[in-house]
Amino acid sequence: MSAELGAWLRLTLIPGVAGDCQRQLLKAFGSPQAVFSAAPSALREVAGAEAAARLLAYDCDGDVASALAWTAEPGNHVVTLADADYPRALLDSPDPPTVLYARGRLEFLNRPALAIVGSRSATPQGEANAEAFAAALTGVGLAVISGLALGIDAAAHRGALKAEGATIAVVGTGADRIYPSRNEVLAREIAKRGLLISEFPLGTPARAANFPRRNRIIAGLALGCLVVEAAERSGSLITARLAGEAGREVFAVPGSIHSPQAKGCHKLIRQGAKLVESAQDILEELRWSATSPKAPEGAPAGAEGASLLARMGHDPVDLDTLATRTGLTADGLLAMLLPLELEGRVAQLPGGRYQRIQ
Repeated sequence: MSAELGAWLRLTLIPGVAGDCQRQLLKAFGSPQAVFSAAPSALREVAGAEAAARLLAYDCDGDVASALAWTAEPGNHVVTLADADYPRALLDSPDPPTVLYARGRLEFLNRPALAIVGSRSATPQGEANAEAFAAALTGVGLAVISGLALGIDAAAHRGALKAEGATIAVVGTGADRIYPSRNEVLAREIAKRGLLISEFPLGTPARAANFPRRNRIIAGLALGCLVVEAAERSGSLITARLAGEAGREVFAVPGSIHSPQAKGCHKLIRQGAKLVESAQDILEELRWSATSPKAPEGAPAGAEGASLLARMGHDPVDLDTLATRTGLTADGLLAMLLPLELEGRVAQLPGGRYQRIQ
């Protein structure tokens, strides 16, 4: 088994042999071991002279040995295109990685999932929205996928973990590295309770060119992509575009017309993305029904939520009035109202007022 996996690793660790070339070689010869046993003339015919020369001459034995040693550590895996654990959703994408390095719960790779992405410079409200959407979606059996970046990505992962749901972080470095360093605690928690994956060789540092490639995996793994906040030139729009090109659904949360962080979402909506105000909007579009008996959609604790709804009554009410009725701060009320909005039990009205609708 180690010899077979070693051949897969060798095929992907040779510089200058890109993913499309790797797939052509696998199609022609059947396995990585057969690739490295093939005659030079046969390799040149399939891969071209330059790639064939690299395949025949490049020495990456040390890197292969290091990767095999890494897989021997608890929780670490390398998944190849030929493995049963390889995500079926990625097999249908235009450019599936030949191998994936993974840390954590490998069974999450084939769980139906939604990507949640957005601005690194997110507003507090945007982060709260991402957390609440992630909690709601994992509460009905979906996994939440994001890219471990600061802002919306990190909030989505946190929301899933707080709801004890499934989350997958797709990173633009080697799976043995953590970027950004400010998310170190979060990354370790994901590797413990969720799944962290990368197509890049171990030790790969953060490079600008890596992140668009990471984004295609996020898009390819998911049933759809939700953009929570994004500036007009946000990298999140790349993920949304790739999701659309791969035939996935694209969703966007609207915001203030005065907010730079809403301009990217509004652009997506003008281009045909589905405007969403609640998790239910997404579930209806995906025709998804709950597969988990968890508590509904990250709502507040039952007694607290019921008490808040009772004190709201059925007429529109503003935060100051609610604060007087409940004795809670505005921040505390907003933290409770947002999950109720996502469930469709409360609606936000113009002028900062709220109304109970269930």
